[in-house]
Amino acid sequence: MRRAFNFSAGPATLPVPVLERAAAEMLDWHGSGIGVMEMSHRGREFGEIFERCEARLRELLAVPANYKVLFMQGGALAENAILPLNLSRGGVVDHVLTGSWSKKSAKEAARYCDARVAASNELDTAPHHRSLPVPASWRLSPGASYVHLCSNETIDGLEFHEVPDLRALGSDAPLVIDCSSHLASRPIDWSRVAVAYGGAQKNIGPAGLTLVFVREDLLGHALAACPSAFDYSVVAANGSMYNTPPTWAIYVAGLVFDWLAEQGGVEAIERRNIEKAALLYAAIDGSGGFYRNPVDLGCRSRMNVPFFAHDERLHAPFVESAAARGLVQLKGHKSVGGLRASIYNAMPLEGVQALVSHMQEFAASHG
Repeated sequence: MRRAFNFSAGPATLPVPVLERAAAEMLDWHGSGIGVMEMSHRGREFGEIFERCEARLRELLAVPANYKVLFMQGGALAENAILPLNLSRGGVVDHVLTGSWSKKSAKEAARYCDARVAASNELDTAPHHRSLPVPASWRLSPGASYVHLCSNETIDGLEFHEVPDLRALGSDAPLVIDCSSHLASRPIDWSRVAVAYGGAQKNIGPAGLTLVFVREDLLGHALAACPSAFDYSVVAANGSMYNTPPTWAIYVAGLVFDWLAEQGGVEAIERRNIEKAALLYAAIDGSGGFYRNPVDLGCRSRMNVPFFAHDERLHAPFVESAAARGLVQLKGHKSVGGLRASIYNAMPLEGVQALVSHMQEFAASHG
């Protein structure tokens, strides 16, 4: 079997050792006689899997003891509603708009609270978002229940390499980050982040699992309309077992966390991600104008790299010829077009090298 290099934005590529172990344990987990997908979420076997998964995750991301880790469902899109139901208290919530996903978050939150725009890069589109609004320019609301931002926009390829310190901006509001597309690719500064959440299908495992990290003092304030299964305090009190969690996705996530620890942890994988991104951006910038990336240098995403050929008619043949070489899922998002390579943790350096080689050969034959 020849595995392709999968540059999908999600569901995304998984480490081969993880897939091999999951396959080996598919029918019989550790002599139990059954597979993980068949286990009761309240049974001893799955309890072992769950406890190890959470412990490893806490270790990798240095999650403080006063933060709850919630294993939920519905993806980041569901959290766009669950967050204001839990944290807004029906009041004001500030949003920093930097692309498609943060705009979706603000639009959904407006159904449950007074969702305000504290900052936006809307005016720099022409036609793509190119930069991030400087924190000093943010117009934060006094008494806001929280401030929300998407720390990596997968479609436009912008990333906050460092989340802002709201205290330095004169705000004591909790900072909430949607970190779906860089979760576990770099450390999180918990002194600045009160709530972090993300779908697992980028860096962590299969689609179906959503991780929420929430500081304990923020629990217990859900609106009356909040469903019990989405109430953070209820989920936390029941150890993420109030309803049946996505057991298979949790199991695979645990295998990914073990793999990540074997790579040297989050700090080591961040260094590798920086190396991969630098290689790909160098190929784009050094193409003599054949390819371009419109994002400002200081906020280019390490995870999702959109790029465009000088002639848009070349995008389709590029995708087709890349697929013939085992480089798949390189078509850009439908809202912006072009090309996009998502280079999450599990994408090896060899995959990026193969992509760069193809880019250079394609440019040479179509220049």
